[in-house]
Amino acid sequence: MSSTAPLPPPPSAPPRIPRRQRLLRWYRAQSLRSRLTFLTAAAVAVAIALSALACWFIVEQKLYDQVQENLSRAKVPPLELVDPIRRTYSLGFCSTSVAKAEAAAETAAKAKAREIRPDMIGGGSAGGAGQFTTELYSPNGQICIPDVSPPKGVEVKASDLLAISQGKYTYRDGRYVDGTPARVRLNGVHDDAGNRFVLLTATPTDAVEKSLNQLALILGGVALGGVILAGAAGRLVARSALRPVDHLTDVVEHIARTEEVGATIPVRGSDEIARLSTSFNSMSTALANSRDRQTRLIADAGHELRTPLTSLRTNVDLLIRSDDTGRPLPAATRTKLLGNMKAQMQELTVLIGDLLQLSRPDSPKPIRNLTVVALHEIAQRAVERAKLRGPGLVFETDTEPWFVHGDAAALERAVINLLDNAVKYSPPGGTVEVRLHQGVLTVRDHGPGIPPDELQYVFDRFWRSPSSRQLPGSGLGLSIVAQSVREAGGEVSLGPAGDGGPGALATVRLPGGPAPE
Repeated sequence: MSSTAPLPPPPSAPPRIPRRQRLLRWYRAQSLRSRLTFLTAAAVAVAIALSALACWFIVEQKLYDQVQENLSRAKVPPLELVDPIRRTYSLGFCSTSVAKAEAAAETAAKAKAREIRPDMIGGGSAGGAGQFTTELYSPNGQICIPDVSPPKGVEVKASDLLAISQGKYTYRDGRYVDGTPARVRLNGVHDDAGNRFVLLTATPTDAVEKSLNQLALILGGVALGGVILAGAAGRLVARSALRPVDHLTDVVEHIARTEEVGATIPVRGSDEIARLSTSFNSMSTALANSRDRQTRLIADAGHELRTPLTSLRTNVDLLIRSDDTGRPLPAATRTKLLGNMKAQMQELTVLIGDLLQLSRPDSPKPIRNLTVVALHEIAQRAVERAKLRGPGLVFETDTEPWFVHGDAAALERAVINLLDNAVKYSPPGGTVEVRLHQGVLTVRDHGPGIPPDELQYVFDRFWRSPSSRQLPGSGLGLSIVAQSVREAGGEVSLGPAGDGGPGALATVRLPGGPAPE
């Protein structure tokens, strides 16, 4: 007995995407220029369509109002019974069918070639003779076409008999037997014998409908032309409006392709595109400046690292040659070389630490080690360390309690750098004044001071005054001070002493309070 494996189910058809979602995807896939063109053309198309419809309906209402006004002026003919046996009236031919009554009227008209009297229906109307046709409809179903009216019958309705009891004209839309559209006026009349009828006075409206159709074609053509012109105008406007965006795109693609930051685009006007161009130019210039600073930092760091490394290599080579040649150096010389190597290693360590400190961004950002810091305690510890580096100097200290929010290690490093700078440039036996009042920390030395033309460079990385390049240092100390103070939300400045005396005055302002918060 054989068994067959069950067949796998047929693959299900992929879900059908709704039309609205497909249109939305298509719209989003278009370029911005195409979307602007489409929106412009669509807005103009809607406006033209609404205007065309309003115009068409207004013209239609006016034309039909004119037709009805002319129809209301049509005269009502008198009724006179001539032969009761043949049921023939002086104003027409009667039958139970509109078509038969029309045929009888046409036959009589051709045989007698009778002219319509001007005092009858249509003779004195605004449209001239033959504009209106009349027809009698009796309650017993008889339909009569007057002999003074053009032999053209109007289709009747059973509801037309209601006009017999009404004392005013009523109007409705109708048709002639041959299908021509007409506007029909209904009113009740009676003959000399007291027989009552409904008098149907009609005028053809095919000319009105033809005019409306022609107007619809004209409006449609105008609308189509307007949409085409709007699309072309929208394309031109979009191209003109997005030209700065094209320039911006070209510049961005150029930067992405060549990695050349700093390129800018021309700014014209003060609209949103101009603001975007200005923002892009600012961003591009900032990136270029950042790259320049990075390149300069690497070059300066390499230059500063070369000196201690060269000295270290020279000392190591001297020690190796002395061992290789079998002529060892004297103990004093060897000890001096090792001391120099240790000092150079310490200089390298300090320089690398300074570089790591400066590797952080220039702009203030949230600091991970943000705590409440006692600035007065930091200043006192920094003074104690500075006394060890300048044992022959006099330190005058006057500090008040002041607490700030910041990185304690970075702020202490900044204060130490300020004091190291003051110790370095102070003359032997000079005085260093350190004061802290209301969040303003000042460090003043009595050294040679800083020339006015060099004050703008003192906080630049690796900058050193030409007159002090023989002194130890890397030129990074004051840069670290400026960065640490900015990160704490403060300000730092360096200038001549306020009393006009010798030396320089460093001022640090930090927000905070006399008590921890």
